Amino acid sequence: MNYNALKACRLFLLDMDGTLYLGDEVFPGAVDFIRTLENTGRRYIYLTNNSSRAGVDYVNRLRGLGFPCEMENVFTSGMATGMYLMEKYPGVPVYPVGTPAFLDELRSYGVPFAEGDDAGVVCVGFDTTLEYNRLAKACDFIRAGLPAYGLNPDLNCPTETGFIPDCGSIAKLIEGSTGRTFPFFGKPSPLTRAYIAKHSGLSESEIAVVGDRLYTDIALADNSPMCSILVLSGESKADDIGTMPGTPDLVFRDLSEIIPYL
Repeated sequence: MNYNALKACRLFLLDMDGTLYLGDEVFPGAVDFIRTLENTGRRYIYLTNNSSRAGVDYVNRLRGLGFPCEMENVFTSGMATGMYLMEKYPGVPVYPVGTPAFLDELRSYGVPFAEGDDAGVVCVGFDTTLEYNRLAKACDFIRAGLPAYGLNPDLNCPTETGFIPDCGSIAKLIEGSTGRTFPFFGKPSPLTRAYIAKHSGLSESEIAVVGDRLYTDIALADNSPMCSILVLSGESKADDIGTMPGTPDLVFRDLSEIIPYL
């Protein structure tokens, strides 16, 4: 493994759940890792697929857990979705399946919501407030041929006690009912990678992505010059490498093991 590749990385894209913490438990060395990035003149973005919270919620949460964080340090799948919808479907009413925080995120970008049967596009997020009637209505729209998007393909969200169904699992339910699949924002979508590279002003070879999931975090860097770093503190284990999308350039037990190579 080429640990020297880390020296060239100027921006680190950091997963949160399973990488920095689980629930309210911060992993040992995680805050020190962020401080090391700051002390060595590197930039960082907390990059999460979890669309159940808005960007400002993550700023407050990370600060509460002891991490340095400003709004510019956070990028969520909800933010990527808001940007995309305003570029591709400006003024088109959206039927969202998601938490109130996700809806607020879309509103902050000016995304209009459907008030009846006037929906033009469906967006499915990690909805921890999921209502059956709303899910059924989304399926009706999708069966009718409306374009649909998922916020993130994660099947499970890690918690202190194990895992809970994530957006990918909700999407599987909709697929089973409608027979339709749809694309996702968030990791590993190339849209997310492109937005970040564009706004950072860096080449992809100067960017590293760090996370605990092969098929989302690590797969974000597949077929690109980005450096991908798997930490074994969350969902994916060493034995999973090669069994699913996502081939890491480097593997560490946790964030604290990366510090000496920076």
